[in-house]
Amino acid sequence: MPDSKPAVTPSDSDEKAEHIQREVLTQDESPNTIGAKKKEDALRRKLDRYVAPVMMMLMLISYLDRGNIGFAATQGMTTDIKLKGSQLNTAVSVFYIFYILAEFPTSLLVKRLQFNRVIPMITFCWGLNFAGLVTTRIFLGFFEGCLFPSMTLFLCNWYTREELGIRVAYLFIASALSGAFGGLIAFGILYMDGVAGWAGWRWLYVLEGIITIVWALCCVWLVPKNFETAYFLNEEEKQIMRQRAARTQAYSDSEGSGHYGKSDIKEAAKDIKSWIHGCIQIAVVTIFDRYQTRFIPLILMAPIGVAGYAILLSPVSPGVQYFATYLISTACFLCTGGNITWLSANCAPDGKRAASLGILLTLTNIGGVVSGQIYQSNAAPKYTLGHAWSLGCLGFAWCGWWIVRAMYRRREVRKDLKIAAGYVRPEGTMYTDREPDFQYQI
Repeated sequence: MPDSKPAVTPSDSDEKAEHIQREVLTQDESPNTIGAKKKEDALRRKLDRYVAPVMMMLMLISYLDRGNIGFAATQGMTTDIKLKGSQLNTAVSVFYIFYILAEFPTSLLVKRLQFNRVIPMITFCWGLNFAGLVTTRIFLGFFEGCLFPSMTLFLCNWYTREELGIRVAYLFIASALSGAFGGLIAFGILYMDGVAGWAGWRWLYVLEGIITIVWALCCVWLVPKNFETAYFLNEEEKQIMRQRAARTQAYSDSEGSGHYGKSDIKEAAKDIKSWIHGCIQIAVVTIFDRYQTRFIPLILMAPIGVAGYAILLSPVSPGVQYFATYLISTACFLCTGGNITWLSANCAPDGKRAASLGILLTLTNIGGVVSGQIYQSNAAPKYTLGHAWSLGCLGFAWCGWWIVRAMYRRREVRKDLKIAAGYVRPEGTMYTDREPDFQYQI
């Protein structure tokens, strides 16, 4: 991609205006020939068979492991280890504190350390810690905090930004499946109560930990370093991957090395969109690639979640309240993935994207710390504070997305004016998403 564009003078501006294009968008489009499109579609389907399922399984296991504390608490753990008062809530919250601490540095370092090393190691480490409840949650939070940034950035290195949304959505489908089947798995394991003199909740931790460790060992072979070393790609497919990488080179550092510096962190930290998306993500813990938009599905889904929480706060029958949980789950899973993908698609280069995702995910899990305190056991069964807080958060997110959309549109207008004026990027400056030829997805 050239660094500059020819100047447009007042005399020839009308003649040349129609030729002004944003080169990054052209590079980011699919190949023009039908044959090339078919080959790339076949490659994309192959990635969906070999890359996405591995990440989905990691997400599924991650959510099973973090959620087993709830099942264990109902099966005698609180009595066996003599928990008092709000100690269980503290154990839930401490997970997110160390989760937060791990996410930002992981976002910056994972590509340099190589995905094929980091992801299996993270998975293996969180599966080993059973020393005590709080210690377990600390280690679990830290190592799982490393996982999601690693998986998100890993997917960014395999898919184009147009394809990324639905693949991130796959991760949240996996987390939803953990909620659907986690209870059934726990129910079966808890029947082992008394086997070898152990309580059922202890077997729950042990067996799910073993599953985690086994999958971590599998990931040593299943997670490639990059597409050049992928065991499932032939030479022709690797060549297509090289072409895809070249088309999206504007969103990467010049060498793709993963060695991000202070300038990347500075660019991410001073760009308000990183913080707005992050604050919204605190409130909602995307599937619209077909139309290349992020705003519409988010705006449509958030009110569904608001309606769900409003029903839970109302004096209605248990059946209606149960229906409300479906509304909430649908909205929250879609909004979470959509918000992450929107920011990821609108960040360049790779270093800024990594730092911005680190900021967003760090802010995200502040919500996890809060949720551990607002849903106190003594508030059962109404949980008025927790439901009201969650309703307010979705309302905040809905308003925030309108602000984000207005911000992106304002930036697009400024970029168009710069292009019309013959903007030339100064030599030696970093290429970022603030350059006129980068178009935001709105």
